Amino acid sequence: MSNKSKLINSILLVIILILGYFSFVKPNQQSQKTVTIGIMAANKQDDAVWNQVSKTAKTKYGITLKFKRFTDYSQPNKALDNGDVDLNAFQHYAFLDAYNSKNKTNLTAIGQTFIAPIHLYSQSYKSISDFQDGDTIVVPNDASNESRALYVLKNAGLIELSSGSNLKTTKDITKNPKNLKIKEISADQTARTLGDAKGVVVNGNYATAAGLSLKDSIFTEPLNKDAKLWINVIAARSSDKQNKLYKEVVKSFQTKEVKQVIQKQYGDAEQPAWDKNFN
Repeated sequence: MSNKSKLINSILLVIILILGYFSFVKPNQQSQKTVTIGIMAANKQDDAVWNQVSKTAKTKYGITLKFKRFTDYSQPNKALDNGDVDLNAFQHYAFLDAYNSKNKTNLTAIGQTFIAPIHLYSQSYKSISDFQDGDTIVVPNDASNESRALYVLKNAGLIELSSGSNLKTTKDITKNPKNLKIKEISADQTARTLGDAKGVVVNGNYATAAGLSLKDSIFTEPLNKDAKLWINVIAARSSDKQNKLYKEVVKSFQTKEVKQVIQKQYGDAEQPAWDKNFN
């Protein structure tokens, strides 16, 4: 074989290797830099937050974020557990713990996002001190939100609860000096009882849907150790909790730019949680 033929063959070999790299290696690297996140069907405010997260992930870490949206709260964890999504971001610690316990799964939080404080509303009273003996206060009836509402009443000084940071029920009320009657109903119906009960604990999304504003509330959930369970998180499969790529997604959320977007879009209704002290 002549030197010219050897040169041509060498050039062809280099071309084949280059084409092979861009045909197989490069796309594979690109797919490894794409992360799919399961979220609930978003509103414009949520979209603004995730747009900022996506921008940071792309420009700082070279990660492309894709989103799979759900309308049923029972679905994002199923999708995460079976691998349909890489991460999800729709729930707080209490919801995640309850899901793992019920479904024998091992999903884990890898980063905190925000907390949406819940509120006690009343059309009868202007202050916590106005409650009278035997008054009825309505709380949500699902395990997570009922417990959260009871902690709100505890922090308002209306009741006392048994020790420990676990989920509470009315059976955990140890002191009730005003003999308050705690009525449990579906969370999405709580706001509708404002005209009947003397007090109602309403989750933020249902308060917004009912046209209630923060200034209408007479007590706001304080961001202390009792609120830790209700910090929203980014969750992953336990096997992925040390995944560098996923940690970079968390870092993309936990930025001053995202904090600014949350504050602009939600005011005090949602608050960044990753840099707050909940003790």
